[in-house]
Amino acid sequence: MTQNKKVLTRRDILKSWITWFMFAQSNYNYERLQATSFAHSMLPIIKKLYPEPEEAKAAVKRHLVFFNTEPVCGSVIHGITIAMEEERANGGEISDKGINAIKTGLMGPVAGIGDTLTQGIITPILLAICIGITNAGNIAGPIIFVLAQYAIMITISLTLWTNGYKLGKKAVEDILDGGKINKVIEGASILGTLVMGGLVGRFVNIQTAIAFKVGTVKFNLQKDLLDKLMPGLIPIVITLGVLHLLKKGVSPIKLMGILILGGAILGAIGVL
Repeated sequence: MTQNKKVLTRRDILKSWITWFMFAQSNYNYERLQATSFAHSMLPIIKKLYPEPEEAKAAVKRHLVFFNTEPVCGSVIHGITIAMEEERANGGEISDKGINAIKTGLMGPVAGIGDTLTQGIITPILLAICIGITNAGNIAGPIIFVLAQYAIMITISLTLWTNGYKLGKKAVEDILDGGKINKVIEGASILGTLVMGGLVGRFVNIQTAIAFKVGTVKFNLQKDLLDKLMPGLIPIVITLGVLHLLKKGVSPIKLMGILILGGAILGAIGVL
């Protein structure tokens, strides 16, 4: 018996987009950042593609992994993800790892583009124009800013969402037909690893304060040894240690508690 092809409608895509646009930044948390919002926006898609409860639960769980990007331009990732989910629901050989590799690989670069475009270009230009109008005593200034801001952001977000789905769907079909899915997964995984490594180097700033005298010479462990061996050595060791513990099944919340407590104690005794 041939299985009926599961096809998403424009209404399904639009409902998913509205959910993301309204709730993208509603539930940030240190463990998964935007993951719950991503999963929430995928619910209309999951309900349509996976009528069986167990399949639906697995799909929701699949989208509860760490995710963080600029929410307007980041919409293109959702469109591609929806296309992959549709292909998977119709028998395509797309694994959980494949879907999450695409998301992880794209979220960093897209966030950089989105932040530059929305926060570095569009918003400042609109503010400059509308502040000038307001300073002239015209109440239309703030009204124009709000309306223009929403109109531009909605247009960008919806356009990228729908085109991500259309182009992503075709790309997914081509990849599957050509047997290139493993290369795409590998490439996305490498890109995601590079992005996450860059974040570690930029935001994890830990140094030791240990210093002592060797004869008449003052020796600073951080400056005179660790920085010369490898700048950022302590952060990378701690990061790799946390990764190892996560693979061992230690809860992220428990790890956060350990890091906070350890940092407080080592800071108090002058080690860090």
